[in-house]
This record gives sequence, structure tokens and C-alpha cells, in this order.
Amino acid sequence: MVLRSLEGRVLAVAPWLFGLSLLGHLAMVAFQTKMTMVDLMVYRNASPELFTGQLYDWRLEEFSDQFALPFTYPPFSALVFVPLSWVPWGVARWFWQLVSLACLWFLTRKSLELVGSRDPRRALLWTALFIWVEPVRTTLNYGQINLVLAALLLGTLVSARSRAQGAGVGVAAGLKLTPAISGLYFLVTRQYRAAVWSVVAFAATVGIGWAVSPSLSRQYWFHLLGDAERVGPVGSAINQSLRGALSRTLGHDVQTGPVFLAGAVVAAVLAGFALHAAVGARDALAMIVAVQFLGLLVSPISWSHHWVWAVPAVLWLVYGTTHRLAKVTAVAWLAAIGSYLISVLLMAQESIWIIPRPWHLAALGWVYPAVGLLTLVTVAVALRSRERVEDRVDLLRQ
Repeated sequence: MVLRSLEGRVLAVAPWLFGLSLLGHLAMVAFQTKMTMVDLMVYRNASPELFTGQLYDWRLEEFSDQFALPFTYPPFSALVFVPLSWVPWGVARWFWQLVSLACLWFLTRKSLELVGSRDPRRALLWTALFIWVEPVRTTLNYGQINLVLAALLLGTLVSARSRAQGAGVGVAAGLKLTPAISGLYFLVTRQYRAAVWSVVAFAATVGIGWAVSPSLSRQYWFHLLGDAERVGPVGSAINQSLRGALSRTLGHDVQTGPVFLAGAVVAAVLAGFALHAAVGARDALAMIVAVQFLGLLVSPISWSHHWVWAVPAVLWLVYGTTHRLAKVTAVAWLAAIGSYLISVLLMAQESIWIIPRPWHLAALGWVYPAVGLLTLVTVAVALRSRERVEDRVDLLRQ
């Protein structure tokens, strides 16, 4: 009762808090305080190289003294970003910031709708908070595509039309391969038409890229695909995948050997339990979070800013269940993403390329994978507990 009263008071000023938060962020954009948006520079500046045949040889060397940034996405992605190269850099960076902020708000609002909360003030309140958590903050600072992809996926996965569902996943995977894991959602929910449409849409993106540049398409799909080292340093603290965490713990890149496979099996089993419980409860958001977390855990590279899926996860943990473990997990996520621990660990590491490190830094480097695994456990436990309660209620009514 006390918490509801407190929330009611905060919601009353939610529009003001959102406005202040938004103004604070836009001021940072205006004065370019740690807002170099290097990834957006890569998208924008590399994309015209699609027509020269040098897309995957191009490097951005201006802002990195340890790793010149390459273009790592499929040719179709470069084609989509070409229009950004037609406008001045100032226009491109402001446009991308506003689009990303709109996607953050949509991701928050849609997640709240899926847990039964339609109060627009609550969406404003949580968006105001999420602007300042680390995965979102770094996505905005780097000019990354994560919020756009997350909004596209969440909006289309829960669509009533299988064609829209499949198109969303297929196009997202055509832009950046990691969203392809979303196809698992269609399989566990037995939405086979949507699964087929996702394959068709993805194939269309590959075909378009191939038509524009056959040579670059061959280079990407037959030579560069799967080369994690080209994407970046696997052992750096910013890589919050299981492979990154395990590599830092053991002091060397575990690659896809038995240690990684054991970790991947654990993640897959926990995700399986979570998905089974979520399917039984018909909880779409829990299913989507479980699928996305599985993808983040088993991917060779999951930068800290890829974990924007913590946004819908936190909202599900807070509003989607009343189980006590969910509240503990929500606090763990807010501490993880609100503490900027990854940024601290980045400053503490000697080099992005050196994997061995003191045990305490290696342990802290598990933060996102550890809470991600805990989230899968929480989904399974909370929804199974809900199912048992509902079964008891049904028995009492009979």
C-alpha cells in the first residue's frame, strides 16, 4: 500500500521528470560531452564504400588508438545507411539520437502494455530513468543501432499478423545478424507461418545486398562471417557474453571449445525452462526476454550496449509477476546497469586485447551474464509458481 502511494506521487510528476531527463541528454548531445558517436560514424562513413568494393577494408581510425573500427554488418545494412552519408554529420547525429530516443520510449511503453500497464505516465517515468542506465547510455553515446533493432523486434514479434512478425525479424537479422535468434520465438509459440516469413524476409535482404555488390556479399557470407576477432576484442570487459566472461576467468580466449559449449548448454537449458514456463503462462514478454537473453549469452560478442534488452526485462520483473525472486532480480539489474560497472572495468583493464586480469576484475566482469542467467531462472520459477497458484484456485472453484 505504501509503495503504491509512493508510485502514485512519482507518477504525478512523471512528465516533468521525463522532460528534465530528456533535456539533460539533449544538452549532452549539443555540447558533445562524450558523444563522439563513433559507431554511427562507421555506419555513415563506411556505407558509400558499398559501391567501391572497399566496404570491408575501410576503417575508422580517428577515435581509437587500440582498434581501428571496421564495418561488420551485411551489405544490406550498408545500403540502408547510405542516406545518412547524404546529409551533414550534424544532421545525421541529431536524427539518430531522436530516432533512438523514440525507440527507447516505444520499447518501454510496449513492454509495459504487455504486462498490463497502459498508464502513459509510467512509460514516461521509466523512459526518463532508462536514458541514464549504462546499456542505453552507451548505445546513445556510440550512436549504436541496438534501440532501433529492439523496438523493431518487440513491435513486430507481438503483431497479430504473421507477415509483419516475420518481416520484422527477417529485416532486423538482415541489418545485424544477432536478431536472428528471435526466430526461436516463432518456433516455441508454433507460429510457423511467421517463421517462414522471417526466412523469406531475411533471404530478400541477402538478395538485395547480393544484387548491389556480389563481390562484397561473397566476401561477407563466405569469409568474414563468424570471425569474432574482426568484430573486436573477445576478452575485453565490454564483451558481456559467456565467451567473454569465461575467457576473462580462465585468462585466455576459450573460443568455441568445451568450456564455452558447457556454458552454452547451461544457458540453453535455463532458457528452455524459462520458455516452457512462459509458453504455458502465455506471457509474450517473458518469452521474448528469454529468447533475447539466450542470444546475448551464447553470442561470441555481446557488447554491454547490446544488453538494452535489460529494459523490458526490468519492466517484466517489476510488473509482470509478484514473485519475490523477481524483485531481487530487478534490483540486481538496476544495480548492474545503473552502477556503470562496465565503464569502471574498462578503465581498470590494461588493454582491450589483454585477457588475463586480477581475479576480482574477472569476477566483476560476469555482471551482465550472471544477472542474465538469474533472469532466466526467475522467469521459470515465477511463472511456474503462478501456474501452481492458478491450479489451486481452479481446484477450489470446482
